[in-house]
Amino acid sequence: MMTEEPDQHLDAMNQFINLANELKNNGTPTHIVSWGMMTASAVYATFSVAGNTGGLNASGVDKVVETYRQCLDQVQEARKKELENQGAEIRNEN
Repeated sequence: MMTEEPDQHLDAMNQFINLANELKNNGTPTHIVSWGMMTASAVYATFSVAGNTGGLNASGVDKVVETYRQCLDQVQEARKKELENQGAEIRNEN
């Protein structure tokens, strides 16, 4: 990863979160915002790998799913540490 990419990644992530919050604040339910972002991510992940003229085969889908799983695991660990540092009770979705 090039040295500016982590900053670009953080900036892009924050822009998506800001857009999601704007949608929520304008009355879109959070589960719809999340669903829309997930679908957009799937569309863009396909484009980033295959361009406008291709798609992912099963192994490509598996790679994207595993990458997303790793990212989600990292986010959950960071969130758990943040809550523990605040002394908050950690509630988990079943």
